[in-house]
Amino acid sequence: MTSKFVLVSHVLCPYVQRVAIVLAEKGIVYQRIDIDLKNKPAWFLAISPLAKTPVLLVGEQAIFESSVICEYLDETRLPKLHPEHALLRARQRAWMEFGSSILSTIAGFYNAVDGQALSAKSQELHEKLKQLELLLQDGPYFSGLQFNLVDAVFAPVLRYFEVFETVFGIDFFADTPKVRTWWRHLAQRPSVKHAVGANYAELLLDFLKARPVMLVENYRQRLA
Repeated sequence: MTSKFVLVSHVLCPYVQRVAIVLAEKGIVYQRIDIDLKNKPAWFLAISPLAKTPVLLVGEQAIFESSVICEYLDETRLPKLHPEHALLRARQRAWMEFGSSILSTIAGFYNAVDGQALSAKSQELHEKLKQLELLLQDGPYFSGLQFNLVDAVFAPVLRYFEVFETVFGIDFFADTPKVRTWWRHLAQRPSVKHAVGANYAELLLDFLKARPVMLVENYRQRLA
């Protein structure tokens, strides 16, 4: 580990993507180490009390939890990704928590084992996207022209919906054109593009195929 910054990662983890985006936006050179969360190495468990990714090693010090890592990076490296005004920062931090709640619903959606559960989670996701649709203004980003930390949080969230559309044929953005436009602008940023590998959608599909979930069953029936 020769780099001062080392990001301990899992290839599909959306929380890792947040940190990777922030590191890239700040121009920080770092080393990325992907681990298998099904076979966690002892050295990883020694630095990650919650046994989760991401972990950022800063020299000999380990920082865990994506929100803490992102806040640390924003406090110590330019350019600042949080607004200067305290009330705007608080507002964006609140919506960042909303982004995390969407990730939890997404997990419930792709882990649904029957049609009823899948439909319920799908409806919940549509409702949350509608809340964002009412919030967004002219863009291209969450608060206008400036890319902020809140955008780094939502980029991995919105990436899931692109995969759901391109791979599974489910268009979550049909009724939320502002959210779709927001994602299109985010997807063009190099930091967002390179937060995952080129084979991200394929890896996500393989991950889901290994699980007895309704989303994959519908996918197989559609291909039959």
